[in-house]
Amino acid sequence: MTHPPILYSFRRCPYAMRARLALWIAGIDMILREVKLADKPPALLEISPKGTVPVLISADGPLLDESIDIMRWALGRNDPEGWLEGDDRELLELIDGPFKHHLDRYKYSTRYDTEPLEHRAAALKILRELDARLEPHGQLCGETRTLADMASFTFIRQFANHDRAWFDALDLPHLHTWLDGHLKSDIFKAIMPKFAPWKAGDEPLRFGPAQAA
Repeated sequence: MTHPPILYSFRRCPYAMRARLALWIAGIDMILREVKLADKPPALLEISPKGTVPVLISADGPLLDESIDIMRWALGRNDPEGWLEGDDRELLELIDGPFKHHLDRYKYSTRYDTEPLEHRAAALKILRELDARLEPHGQLCGETRTLADMASFTFIRQFANHDRAWFDALDLPHLHTWLDGHLKSDIFKAIMPKFAPWKAGDEPLRFGPAQAA
């Protein structure tokens, strides 16, 4: 019997959310190990010294410690909604590169010693481009959600939540509708329960659609 993959995760991390979304839609049950980032378990650091989440260990594949790689791995095994049809690498590079750069320096301006409003304005420019892209069909790559949407909205959620009143007042009607729809979706609710941080010796925590059924 094949052992389920092990996923090191952190509930509120946008990268880890991505991984859980793809694993869930692919119907892959896993052993979930919730990580407290201020007290990372030695087992995580042993297998991935950079100490970031998510990290996936599977019985039939390499260790994966990049969220997009985990998404593609999961969807390569089962892609019931055709998410890989929206694997828009140029868009994903925009989100993971310039948008994430400005998001971090807006949200964590003290850590980066930056002027937050400058980076907020730069990130907003990207969001206006996304709003225009969403206008024709409602999703980033057409009429249905795909990998591009699911890999992007978790970061836009983080940006929005930093100053929700300001964000909600923006003239971004298509982006607001799109983000609200994903935040209220059943799959997002399914991958967001709270769990205590894992430590060595804990009973394995099975997580996935089969456990929720």
